[in-house]
Amino acid sequence: MARKYFGTDGIRGRTNENPMTAGMAMRVGQAAGAHFARGQHRHRVVIGKDTRLSGYMMESALVAGFTSVGMDVVMVGPMPTPAVAMLARSMRADLGVMISASHNPFADNGIKLFGPDGYKLSDADESAIEALIDTGPKAVAAEDIGRARRVEDARGRYIHAVKSSFPEHLKLDGLRIVIDCANGAAYQVAPAALWELGGEVISLGVSPNGTNINDHCGSTDPTALQAKVIEVRADIGIALDGDADRLIVVDEKGRIVDGDQLMALIGASWAKRGLLRGDGIVATVMSNLGLERFLQGEGLKLHRTAVGDRYVVEAMRQGDYNVGGEQSGHIILSDYATTGDGLVAALQVLAALVESGRRASELLHMFDPLPQILKNVRFAGGAPLEQDKVKAVIAAAEAQLVSTGRLVIRKSGTEPLIRVMAEGEDRRLVEQVVDEICAAVKAAA
Repeated sequence: MARKYFGTDGIRGRTNENPMTAGMAMRVGQAAGAHFARGQHRHRVVIGKDTRLSGYMMESALVAGFTSVGMDVVMVGPMPTPAVAMLARSMRADLGVMISASHNPFADNGIKLFGPDGYKLSDADESAIEALIDTGPKAVAAEDIGRARRVEDARGRYIHAVKSSFPEHLKLDGLRIVIDCANGAAYQVAPAALWELGGEVISLGVSPNGTNINDHCGSTDPTALQAKVIEVRADIGIALDGDADRLIVVDEKGRIVDGDQLMALIGASWAKRGLLRGDGIVATVMSNLGLERFLQGEGLKLHRTAVGDRYVVEAMRQGDYNVGGEQSGHIILSDYATTGDGLVAALQVLAALVESGRRASELLHMFDPLPQILKNVRFAGGAPLEQDKVKAVIAAAEAQLVSTGRLVIRKSGTEPLIRVMAEGEDRRLVEQVVDEICAAVKAAA
């Protein structure tokens, strides 16, 4: 059954428009607080946010909602999404909340929920919370209203946790690193962690003003990072997104390295060191065929899931894998984090770079990706993919790509888009089928 409010990554939308209003945020706080009120202990929720202007409003509304149903609130301010998951678990909280729309523009915002184990909520939990949002849980008596407080040392706790994932025998001494924090949640913690490990750090995207998050910076637009790496002759560039759960790397030549190459590096490296659990890694249907073929050459398997890091995490937990992620840069290393953590993944890449003594351009090019084209078609409503003409075009494309490529078509879980991706050995054919499908979808939308 389709859910009413929750998408693939929490609740998300344009601020001050349904469902991303202050009133909805308060109702989410009440509903989630009531759902996780289990037992007679004092219940606690940890709330973090990124640097969006609307974060203050959403935070206040959530605090009102949670305290009204008797839950104490700990506010940690601007912090990466994985930090909120980590802090919720370490503080023995009943719930963690991240206020962020991740890589979206500043006008959007979102609410991500984590359980007491630090993992994103199950579909069942989200459905139960949706039901309570609509019915409205009962507020507690006046004497049982929750308390709210801010914790000032949360950044230091997260930096310490992140640094502990870096091999103790290694340092970043002599490594010139450019990091772009997207004017987002990691603008303080990421440069500090790299500097404390000995790196020479040049920072970009560390001056948030409420409206410049992800604005021509970060992992969704690494153009400035590429230019800066070349300008300062850096060894490597690191780009995070607005909530720092996503990583894109730039080598010393200014070339972009995506999540598939990073997963190949970490997976193969861990396998050789005896650290990799399971028979391979977990990734989504969007990962390149080149990654799958590379892993096969290493004696490893690629296990694919639906798009969304939550589905990657679910498969990792079910199969006891410790490396997974998405081509877009969500890298989940379950030995260190319960969700994607751009900084933790970056430290694994930097460790491999230091230990190998090679240039980033040599180390990070693990395989030649097959030509892959991804285009988005915006639609206002309806079900264009169910139209007979669209189905016929898709069927014809699948027949053309059979045995030489793949086709993945899906609705975005966070935006009103239909994503059309094809890959194969013949670039012209790939481009042709994507354009034909996009044209058919536009005509039907």
